[in-house]
Amino acid sequence: VQLQASGGGLAQAGGSLRLSCAASGRAVSNYAMGWFRQAPGKEREFVAAISASGDSTLYEDSVKGRFTVSRDNAKITVNLQMNSLKPEDTAVYYCATGPSYPIIAGQARGVIPYWGQGTLVTVSS
Repeated sequence: VQLQASGGGLAQAGGSLRLSCAASGRAVSNYAMGWFRQAPGKEREFVAAISASGDSTLYEDSVKGRFTVSRDNAKITVNLQMNSLKPEDTAVYYCATGPSYPIIAGQARGVIPYWGQGTLVTVSS
C-alpha cells in the first residue's frame, strides 16, 4: 500500500484548502483512512478519520465544524476539506490507512501500518 498526499500550500486565515490522498492497492477500499498533522516543534496529532464505508467519521475538537473528511472508494482516495483556516492549522498533514477504524481514530491502541509522505499547509494571519 502506498499513499500520496497532495493539495497543501499557503492560505490566508479564514481561507480554504482541500487535501487529497490517493492510495494504491484495492485493499485500501476496505480500510479506514485518516488525516494527522504535525506542527513545528510539536508531536503528530490526529485530525480526522473515516471508516471504510464512509458511514463513520471522527474529528479532533479544534477542527470540528471547519474540516470535512470524505472518501471515494472507486478512486481509493480520501479528502480533507479545510475551511475557516487558522494560523494554528499550520502543519505538515499526513494521510494514513489501516484495517482498524478505532486505531485510526485514536479510540484504540495499535499501530497504523501505512502513511503518506505529508503535505505542508501554511496559514498566514
